[in-house]
Amino acid sequence: MAHDHATRREHDHITRAEHERITRKNLVSSLATGLVIGIIAGAPIGWFGHRVYYQQRAGQVLLCRQQHPGQLEPELKALCGSLY
Repeated sequence: MAHDHATRREHDHITRAEHERITRKNLVSSLATGLVIGIIAGAPIGWFGHRVYYQQRAGQVLLCRQQHPGQLEPELKALCGSLY
């Protein structure tokens, strides 16, 4: 029985190098998973944020242009900015 216990302990024990290799493997896997989740979640959030910003900016430019009727286009661009 003592022999079985000692043998089992030797087989269950992993070396430091094996542990570091497993840790690096898990790290790469975790980073890849995080990147995929970030792309899937980030793309719609970025698209929505850009859309909200663009609509607000377009509203500001149009309002500014309405508040300054009769001005020439170069003056309006200098005063109100551009949509793009």
